[in-house]
Amino acid sequence: MVQILKKLHRLWYFLCLLIFFILLFPLLYLLTRNPEKNYAAIVRVRRIIALLATTCSGIFFKVEFESEIDWSMPYIICPNHTSILDITAIIFMCPQPFSFMGKVELLRNPVTRIFFKTIDIAVDRKSKISAFRAFKKADSLVKEGKSMVIFPEGKIDDEYPPRLHEFKSGSFKLAIDNQIQILPVVIQNAWQILWDGGEKFGSRPGTIQIKVLTPISTQLMTTQQSDEIQTLVYHRMQSYWTLGKSLQNVKNMEA
Repeated sequence: MVQILKKLHRLWYFLCLLIFFILLFPLLYLLTRNPEKNYAAIVRVRRIIALLATTCSGIFFKVEFESEIDWSMPYIICPNHTSILDITAIIFMCPQPFSFMGKVELLRNPVTRIFFKTIDIAVDRKSKISAFRAFKKADSLVKEGKSMVIFPEGKIDDEYPPRLHEFKSGSFKLAIDNQIQILPVVIQNAWQILWDGGEKFGSRPGTIQIKVLTPISTQLMTTQQSDEIQTLVYHRMQSYWTLGKSLQNVKNMEA
């Protein structure tokens, strides 16, 4: 019975997402005729759609900052990835306009397609040419003062329960090339609300915990040091990911 309810909840969430997307599509269509001029407005509409859908589904977000963040400057935002709700978690967490880099399959999704055709960047990670073009475009956006969200694991792994997997190097090289800070983000329990796309376990209402770590500077670093900063970011995120799972286990025992 519980599994049936979770499957129904997943359908309700996607229905809410589709309804709000359809309602705001006329405005979105007009804005995307000139995405460069209307970049910030498109980001705001995306935020409205995403947060209305989760709110109506009983899914909420709580953000904890390790230190104060200067949102006037661009970042390479690096979150872990266990759920499609990670996208909304970042949308909720980040008050500044930004672009996502995501898998090329998102161009076939009726909701995400319009964003990945305009403000976001689709990449086929199996193609070196596609990856090169994607990071070249990301480099241009960063040079314009925009933040980029890149999931350094590259994908949601099939392993369940999930763990923090090995990072790809692209986001760290991008940060070093532009001498901008890396903002690590640990989304601790989105997978317990909705793992991956929810096909197997469905979804449920709940609050997603987001831990924003202290930004890591790349000043005076060279691309030869990308492995060094990649390892540093991984271990910092791993410590909070492990802590988050441990605290959740304690709560489950007390319940």
